Amino acid sequence: MDLSGLSPSELLALHAQVADELRSRDITRSSNNPTGDLAEYLFCKAFDWKQAGNSNPNVDGIDASGIRYQVKGRRLTRYNKSRQLSAIRNLAGAHFDFLAGVLFNEDYTIMRAALIPYAVALERASFISYTNSHKFMLRDDVWSAAGVRDVTEELRAVDL
Repeated sequence: MDLSGLSPSELLALHAQVADELRSRDITRSSNNPTGDLAEYLFCKAFDWKQAGNSNPNVDGIDASGIRYQVKGRRLTRYNKSRQLSAIRNLAGAHFDFLAGVLFNEDYTIMRAALIPYAVALERASFISYTNSHKFMLRDDVWSAAGVRDVTEELRAVDL
């Protein structure tokens, strides 16, 4: 699809229509950037987790055994290759058992994904006083940490 002939206004209108369509198909749950919603959708579909309500800031999915997951996604682009996941609030409160992290390529295909035990997330996260939250960098060495499970193929198998 060649979008180069569209004006900025037409591109923005198309973006809004795409966002609405993704929401109507239950792939996204908000009107925000789709990265976080897509990450939650993929993990919950891949592992049959019950998706937590939008108002729960610390848990995004719960499995049949009651294990709690906080899901984070990051889209890497040619302009920004940062692997910093979105802010983790109240990390010390231990509100989740696993951090489920996924890195997306620029086109939203899955680069790599992992289930990270809470203890590993706690150990590797850095507190940022300015935002009163922790940041977590989903670097390649995370996959070699104790208890981390590579789930890249499971997420790639989800049918969108």
